[in-house]
Amino acid sequence: MGKILDGKACSAQIRAALASEIKTIISKVERPPCLAVIWVGENPASATYVKAKGKACEKIGMDFQLHHLPETVTEKELIALIHSLNKNHNVDALLVQLPLPKQISEESVVSAISPEKDADGFHPYNLGRLIMGNPTFIPCTPAGILELLHKNEIDTTGKEVVIVGRSNIVGKPLAVLLMQKALGNATVTVCHTATRDLVFHTKRADILIVAAGRPRMIKADMVKEGGVVVDVGIHRTEQGLCGDVDFEEVEPKTFAITPVPGGVGPMTVAMLLKNTVLAWKGRYKV
Repeated sequence: MGKILDGKACSAQIRAALASEIKTIISKVERPPCLAVIWVGENPASATYVKAKGKACEKIGMDFQLHHLPETVTEKELIALIHSLNKNHNVDALLVQLPLPKQISEESVVSAISPEKDADGFHPYNLGRLIMGNPTFIPCTPAGILELLHKNEIDTTGKEVVIVGRSNIVGKPLAVLLMQKALGNATVTVCHTATRDLVFHTKRADILIVAAGRPRMIKADMVKEGGVVVDVGIHRTEQGLCGDVDFEEVEPKTFAITPVPGGVGPMTVAMLLKNTVLAWKGRYKV
């Protein structure tokens, strides 16, 4: 039976530490940290994520601003709001909830956010610092995965890590982080839709990280005996929530595995809070 990498428990520890840090610093500055979220449209999944972020902020003593815009908003109008929040001294960190409507360029929107308020760590400046090995704001899901492995004493040094998925949100930044000597020091392979013989790669992974967006695509015959499996996916199916990994089939074969839900998801939110506190501390130089 594989060890369960409990993201809820790990996230709770991080949130408690952040709450304590806020209480310590708040006496020295004029206000608590503040995260602003822009949500466009009525996507049900986005509604759930935004609500969870708001509750998480409240629980650790952070302020939360929600700016909910209609599906018909123009790119110009959205960017104008971003510029306004960039200038707002009461906002420390900012993110735009994805996905966005088709009429809006995700790249333009992300680039409009001030690098100093980039809660998601997606701004080209911050991604550039990450690649150079001197990151400021690390994208939340990759940061959460690294923290979850670290908290469970899973060493990545010298390990064969295989990532299934090459998105700008997870796959690419995670690969860069894991390659860096100070953070991961691993040998990394990134697989994608054009990869030939996917099983060849996944089966040799000491640590397999799956962010492919396909329900239960990873089966037991695709993983290494005694390996670590991190499942980033989450899907609503007729059988309930599931990830990109067939958990029931794969779990007995692993040394450790993340559940869905309760694995990577809570860690992503915890890292968002951490980035916000980091931005707040940077603003007040504490």
